[in-house]
Amino acid sequence: MDPLPLQTGFGLVSVGLLFLMLVVVTLWQSVEIVDAYDKEALTVFGEFRKLLEPGINFIPPFVSRTYAFDMRTQTLDVPRQEAITRDNSPVTADAVVYIKVMDAKKAFLEVDDYKNAVSNLAQTTLRAVLGDMELDDTLNKRQEINAKIRRELDEPTDEWGIRVESVEVREVNPSKDVQQAMEQQTSAERRRRAMILEAQGERRSAVEQAEGDKQSNIIRAQGEKQSQILEAQGDSISTVLRARSAESMGERAIIERGMETLEEIGKGESTTFVLPQELTSLVGRYGKALSGSDVQEMDGLEGLEFDEDTRKMLGLDDIDEILGQIDEAAQMDVEELEKEAEAVKTGDAGANIKSADEVIQEMDEEVPDGEVEPAEES
Repeated sequence: MDPLPLQTGFGLVSVGLLFLMLVVVTLWQSVEIVDAYDKEALTVFGEFRKLLEPGINFIPPFVSRTYAFDMRTQTLDVPRQEAITRDNSPVTADAVVYIKVMDAKKAFLEVDDYKNAVSNLAQTTLRAVLGDMELDDTLNKRQEINAKIRRELDEPTDEWGIRVESVEVREVNPSKDVQQAMEQQTSAERRRRAMILEAQGERRSAVEQAEGDKQSNIIRAQGEKQSQILEAQGDSISTVLRARSAESMGERAIIERGMETLEEIGKGESTTFVLPQELTSLVGRYGKALSGSDVQEMDGLEGLEFDEDTRKMLGLDDIDEILGQIDEAAQMDVEELEKEAEAVKTGDAGANIKSADEVIQEMDEEVPDGEVEPAEES
């Protein structure tokens, strides 16, 4: 067999395989698949041509290059930074920056590495913002720090086609010496507040106790006054009853006393007696009454009537009224007074507490001064 045709056949097969491989590679280089969340910048011979959209894109093979840009929101960690506040206090802080590529062409042409650029810019901005604030403001005004950093980042990042969506400062820590001083200050402030609260509690307790003692004294004075009024009225009634008893004795008592006197006179040795005319008249009347009927049924011996001045002085005409007033005063609600005193003692805010002037005024209105006149005259 002639070897030349065989060599020619193998050569043709090799060329065919090479051509097929070249076609496959060419097709592979001509097709670019872009993810849904990406955009890619296309360059041909180093010249920017266009942005490739998500999906299948055909590009010139072998002379094209693509650069992918993630169009989603991305997170950049800002390393911990040291800064000196306006009041010369050293602090350290770190933050997180949320960015999003809005224009992939600018992000490709205007900045080398937009992520690194935004991170470095955020670091310098964080130090500058902290340096313009007081230490207390850096610890308390976290939202203000975030807003300032975002405003400072907006202008340069817009030129890069990047939007800063949010900036969050995670921690702001003063130095250890400052932290110890702050802890001591906080502890002292808490002790001061505790002392103030304790003093206010003691003062309030003393005020409540004094108010309770005051109201208790008012109630006790009210009871003592009522007791004195009842005692004075009782003395008045006792005087009136004694006067009425004397009135009921009347002429009978005088006659009986006169008869006892006559009996004593009769025991003497003298035969001549001098008797007052009034006694003689009384004895005659008494004898007439005895001769008529039994003493228990006689009508001739009635008590003498007191004159108008005597009855007024003794209060005989007002005895029924005085007795009614005593009964009414005796119905004073002692149990209610005890409940009110107990409520004052326990500090019940719902207790019906009256001032001393109100209590005395009510007592004066309930028991007029004229009611105790008989006791004072007796």
